[in-house]
This record gives sequence, structure tokens and C-alpha cells, in this order.
Amino acid sequence: MPARDVEARFRALDAFLIEHQGLWRPRPFTHLHLPWEREHPALAGWLRQRSLAEAEASHNSPHELQAPAPFPALAAEALRLSAVDKLPTQPLTAAAQRLNVDVPGRKWQQIEAFGAALQFAQTPTHWLDWCAGKGHLGRRLLHTGQHLTCLEYDPRLVASGQALSDHHRLPVTHRLQDVMADVAINADHTPIALHACGDLHVRLLQLASAAGCKQLALAPCCYNRIHAATYQALSETGRASTLQLSVDDLGLPLSETVTAGKRVRLQRDTSMARRLGFDQLQRQVRGCDEYLPTPSLPAAWLAKSFADYCRELADLKGLSTGEQDWPALEAQGWRRLAEVRNLELVRGLFRRPLELWLVLDRALFLAERGYRVEVGSFCEMALTPRNLMVLAERD
Repeated sequence: MPARDVEARFRALDAFLIEHQGLWRPRPFTHLHLPWEREHPALAGWLRQRSLAEAEASHNSPHELQAPAPFPALAAEALRLSAVDKLPTQPLTAAAQRLNVDVPGRKWQQIEAFGAALQFAQTPTHWLDWCAGKGHLGRRLLHTGQHLTCLEYDPRLVASGQALSDHHRLPVTHRLQDVMADVAINADHTPIALHACGDLHVRLLQLASAAGCKQLALAPCCYNRIHAATYQALSETGRASTLQLSVDDLGLPLSETVTAGKRVRLQRDTSMARRLGFDQLQRQVRGCDEYLPTPSLPAAWLAKSFADYCRELADLKGLSTGEQDWPALEAQGWRRLAEVRNLELVRGLFRRPLELWLVLDRALFLAERGYRVEVGSFCEMALTPRNLMVLAERD
């Protein structure tokens, strides 16, 4: 998406998200009945009668679901507004022997795809790998005559990265750096960030543009990892929007089900079903039809009987359970899980539109500071759902 289209698309997404926020803000996990169900009873009833397996099958492609109105129209509009082209690519030179050692296969594929999409008018002279980990991305991009600086907060990763760079005899400096503190960025740096989280990649945009960097590339991730209670739009256009996003809202784009084995999926589902069973119990015990937040629990809690799980969780919240029909309550939790997962498919239609809204806010921020920006995908979503990329370059 070239710069001329960014603002128009942002405004269209903004209007779509604001108009339908009653559908995507409420979380089925915390509501027994969602506010929108009164307005769309046929859709709600159809979703509630579906099985957990059916919900799982539709989770990553909700727009394909043949559900009652207004679902099809919303799905079509969401697809239209969130469509982006794949960025032009050029083949990378072959990687040095064993350069990908210690890199998981999927991560290496992401690095290759990110690098292939880096097409700047001026050849970079000094790469700056932001939140670099061990510096695998920067090393893959490094060519003869170029330099690389890797910034990383974890001293173990800094040491491991420097050892790898030294082993390959590459001109790389690995620096221990909290990027939220004072960071020296030079105008000749070309910052790159592959899946730096929340405030970390926002900080990069702010510092790099202020330093006068001529070019940068970013694939954002984890928009909800921010210190503020609500999202602070970066661009003037974004700040003019009436859309106010909580940290919970910012988690919506990240809610795809990750590829996992059968054991991991069963553990995840069991944990959620138990929490929903406990939610039914706490509403009865408290005489209050409201969700009660509970702490994260170790996986070992799933080895307890359901009754012990609920009793001990109730103790943590200062509640007394009394005698209960525990098998019936556990079954109710599983039934609610199927309903929750199916009702979540409505929110799923808005995952990509909200993510693109956030990415375009970043692109507009750079455009307002004199950059030519381009937004597109650098790989297929099967490789990583966080496949949106911002390329920015100044004359």
C-alpha cells in the first residue's frame, strides 16, 4: 500500500471499527450474554448451538463461515478493508554456511522473507538491529562493506550473539541496551525490527525519525504490551480519531490460535473450560452476575480434580464454595467454552482490520515526518500472523 493510500485506508478502517465496536469490544469469555445478541438473535442462536470442534475449525478463517446476517456482510467488508498487497521482493544472496545454526526453522524463514522485502533506494551502510536477541536478522542482512549494531536487553543474548558474530568473523557490535532508556541512534543507521513488541517498536519509530535516519523497516508485534492504560495514537490522524483502545482491545489482533499439538490444545481447552466452570460457580456464590478476574495458574493445577481446582481457586479469591454438583458444573464449563469460542468468531472478523489500523497509524506517523512509506505483507500468514511490514525512506 503506497503512501498516497495510507490515510484514506486508515479513515475507512476507523469508521468501520467505530461503527461496529459494539460487536468486537465485549469479550464472550467475561459475559454470559453479549449486548449485541439482542439486536442479532438469529446470529447469536446459530453460533451458540455449534460445537467446540466447529469453532476450532473456523477460528483462523471466520470470514468463510456461512452464518446468519449481519455476519456475511461484515466479513466481506472486513476482508476488503484489511486487504494488503505482498511487498515486492528480491532474492537475497545465499547465506553464509551455518549462519542459521541456532535459529528455529520458522524464525529463519521469517528472517529470509523480511530481508527479501527490504528494497531501499539507497544501499544501507550501517544496520541497527533493534531488540535484536542474538542478532540473527542483522547478520543475515550484512554484506561486505556494511556494519551492524545489535541492541538487546538480555545480557545472555548479547554474549551469545557476539560469540556467533565473532565466530563468523563479521563486523558486528552487540550492545547491552535498554531501548526504553537513552539510546544513541545516528542518521546513518538503518534500523530494522522484526517483531519488536509494543512500546519497544514505538520507541524505535520516535527515535529513528528524530535522529534523521534515512530509512527503516518494521514488522510490529504485541500491540498490547504498553505501559499506558489506553493506546496513545502516534499520528495526527490517529489522534483525531474518537476510537479509544484499552489494553484488552489491543490484544484482539493477537488472538489467533497458534499451531499446537493435540496435548497442548487439550491443556489449553481444559484450562479455559475450568475457568468458565469456576466463573459459573463464583456468580452463584457471590450472588453477582459479573465476571471475577482470577490469577494465572501453573499447569500443575490441571492435575487436580475439578472440585479441588474450584475450592482452591475460591480460597484465593476469599470465597466459600459449599457443596456442589461438581460433574454438572464441570460439564457446564465445557458447554460454555464451545459457546465462547463460537461467539468469538464475530470478534475474529475485526482482528485484521484493527491490526491494520494500528500499523497504518505507525505509517502515518512516519509520513508526517517526511518519509515515503509503504505498507504490505512480507510473508504468508501461515508463516507468521504478524506479517505486516512498514518500509520508510527519506529522499
